[in-house]
Amino acid sequence: MDVTFTIGHKEYTLQAQDGEERLLRRASALLDEEAQKIIEQAGRMPEPRLLLLAGLMLADRHNSMEDRALAAERELARMRQAASGMVASEVQDSMAELAARAEALAQKAEDRS
Repeated sequence: MDVTFTIGHKEYTLQAQDGEERLLRRASALLDEEAQKIIEQAGRMPEPRLLLLAGLMLADRHNSMEDRALAAERELARMRQAASGMVASEVQDSMAELAARAEALAQKAEDRS
């Protein structure tokens, strides 16, 4: 299936396999969005330069999103570790409390005997 889309000031047609049309349209829309920003700032320019700049801008945005995702993953791991430590501490406290109760019950039982 042929898919036609516009990037910047030029129309392109590519052949897409079944199920890939949506992905191609979405990717080309992202590239066109960046190209339009460049055109608004710098005006019309040669197609190769426009595509290069738009691709570089998308790559920069992608890198920034990757950095934020990695930071979020590190924070999640830190929070999980802290929560795990809190749970372990709570379990330890509960075990100590149960041991103290068991001792008290054993003492009462011994005192009654």
